Amino acid sequence: MTFLTKKNIIWNLTKKLGNLNFSILMLLSIAFFSLIGSIIEQDQNLSYYQIHYPIQNTWTSIINWKLIISLGLDNLYTTWWFISILSLFGSSLIICTFSRQLPGLKNARTWKFIKPQKTKKQFADQINLENKSLPNILYALHQKNYYIFQKENSMYAYKGIIGRIAPIIVHISIILILTGAVIGFCEGFTAQEMTPKGEVFHIKNIIKSGFNSNLPNNLVYRIDNFSIEYNLDNSIKQFFSDISILNTSGKCLKSTRLSVNSPFVFQGITFYQTDWKINSLRLNINNNKIIQIPLNKITLNNKTFWICNFITKFNNSIFLIVTGLQNKILVYNSEGKLINAINLHETININKTTLAIQEIIPCTGLQIKTDPGIIIVYTGFAFLMLSTISSYLSYSQIWVNTVNNNLELAGLTNRAILIFEEDLISIQEKYILYTFNESIKI
Repeated sequence: MTFLTKKNIIWNLTKKLGNLNFSILMLLSIAFFSLIGSIIEQDQNLSYYQIHYPIQNTWTSIINWKLIISLGLDNLYTTWWFISILSLFGSSLIICTFSRQLPGLKNARTWKFIKPQKTKKQFADQINLENKSLPNILYALHQKNYYIFQKENSMYAYKGIIGRIAPIIVHISIILILTGAVIGFCEGFTAQEMTPKGEVFHIKNIIKSGFNSNLPNNLVYRIDNFSIEYNLDNSIKQFFSDISILNTSGKCLKSTRLSVNSPFVFQGITFYQTDWKINSLRLNINNNKIIQIPLNKITLNNKTFWICNFITKFNNSIFLIVTGLQNKILVYNSEGKLINAINLHETININKTTLAIQEIIPCTGLQIKTDPGIIIVYTGFAFLMLSTISSYLSYSQIWVNTVNNNLELAGLTNRAILIFEEDLISIQEKYILYTFNESIKI
């Protein structure tokens, strides 16, 4: 009975990890679970899944909220088992690259001289040339951009070695993408902040973070201004946030303007403009008192507006309704009757209370992210595009042997067979031209 040593066990596991079929299985598993993650909404609260995936006594309720939560399908891409599949796939690619691809590339650059009697058995593309002339065939091969090696009366030539590198570049690119994703998962974080204009904030509302992520504790952020650009039909075209980054001493390190699809990056932290809302109204009461009243957001019949309640001098309630930053503010009494519609800084008198709205204070919604692995991911995709281009290059090889007074040409290519056959015909024509035309000097 043979006992496997520890070394043999490791070697057998390594061979299985580097197996092509295993890599394909892992890749298909990643694609399958990614499809599930695209179908099932990610990162929602429990009530969302209970409403949309209820438990019913029908076969259609196989995927219910209990199954989703127990298997982690609500945050599939961060589960331990999905990360394990990615790790196995990455390990398989690394092992395959070093055990198969790199040795294959080294073997491709080896001078491979073949004996004449083997050419007829191994190669379908063969040409016989009369009146052997090694200098002429060498020159003909050189004209077609082949790298040529000669050993006595034999030659070996190849071109398109980059075509052999393409699979290696694919492996490297995928490894880089996976590595960058893992680094981003471990060291990145995502936060969301809703901050009124003129206010200073720290990054506190963390949505998700890696176990090795760090928040910058020496920076504070200030929203200097918020503005909206409107279309001619009064619909929103774009909204902007002016943001300043300060150190703990209050010194401004950087100021910039954010907008949708125009993020701002500072020391690896990326700020995205994602949302906005109206936060409050600043009122001047009787020309001697400034107060700020928060607004409540209400959506009715697909229309959004903001409302607040204000108590006048004789305990009468009025309601102030804001429909936009540029629109008039609507004033209603407690019975729901429209009293007035006023602009900013316009003064009205209600129940012997003088009221002027000084400012509509908006809030800007920012998404704040760090992803230290994003550069590695982008580099991986750049290599992937490079590999796509290089994969179209054919790796072609030609062997030349002398038999009696003739030359035998045998060739092999990994793609573009018709083009390779045209190359062989062109080489034959050039050889005949150089050999039988006495006006051509060798």
